[in-house]
Amino acid sequence: MKTLSPKTTLWLVIFLVTIWGINWPLTKLVLPDVPPLLFSGLRTLIGGLILLGFALKHIERLQWKRNMKIYAVLAILNIIGYYGLQTIGIGYLPAGLFSTIVFLQPILLGLFSWLWLGEKMNTMKVVGLVLGFAGVAVISSGGIEGNLSVTGIVLALASSLCWALGTIYMKKNNQQLDSLWTVTMQLLIGGVVLMILGSSTERWSDIQWTPSFIEVLLFISLFVIAGGWMVYFKLIDSGEVSTVGTYTFLIPVLSNIFSIWILNESITLPLLIGLVMIACSIAFVNWKKAVKPPLIVQVPVDKK
Repeated sequence: MKTLSPKTTLWLVIFLVTIWGINWPLTKLVLPDVPPLLFSGLRTLIGGLILLGFALKHIERLQWKRNMKIYAVLAILNIIGYYGLQTIGIGYLPAGLFSTIVFLQPILLGLFSWLWLGEKMNTMKVVGLVLGFAGVAVISSGGIEGNLSVTGIVLALASSLCWALGTIYMKKNNQQLDSLWTVTMQLLIGGVVLMILGSSTERWSDIQWTPSFIEVLLFISLFVIAGGWMVYFKLIDSGEVSTVGTYTFLIPVLSNIFSIWILNESITLPLLIGLVMIACSIAFVNWKKAVKPPLIVQVPVDKK
């Protein structure tokens, strides 16, 4: 495991939360032009093909026979489960409530990393994780209206669970995996499955191949899918899973900010309150108790 410098980690985190934050309003912008499952399949498959061009230069690191089970499990959890269930479930619940449930993921990561990875869990970290989720809930509160669906809640929970389990599974097996090939294969396998599912339930003729749709599709495929997942697992590989997970609380904050800019949505008081809560959450999770240096007692030497 290669440890990243604090400066590198900071820039990677900024890139990740920014690019994954802008993904939500961009997706909402183009969904009228494309059926949801086909869109999920297209963006993940294109993202995988982009990375494949780089991965093929190091074909010896693929180790298909040794790692094919791991690739398949990651594709099921991170792509088919996370994206697929999310795409289907969003139709059953208000967007604010659905996103709030999905962002239980950092709390699940904190719990699972403590149980299965042996990461430390202290009071400050627990408070930080709960506060971060509460901040997301406050931000999303404006979208919680209308009838609630048990099916939608179950799908949102399942999507969050898939994302958390996929992250833990990657961390547990990272010693035998090449990160580039791992992300590439999960995107290719998951993308193909989503395309098959989409083709069997949706119509290709419903896709409006407008210039704006193609631009958004390529942007999401390159930066959100290919670049985002590479950076995410780079951070997971080099640091504590629970600490990295708490930064994802910033995603709905930036999603709301980008929605104000791109979709002309209005700024709200819950957004500002939630932002403060999430900032405190990140501070608590990363808080480390100062260690006092040992007291050194100097014994005078009797010079004779």
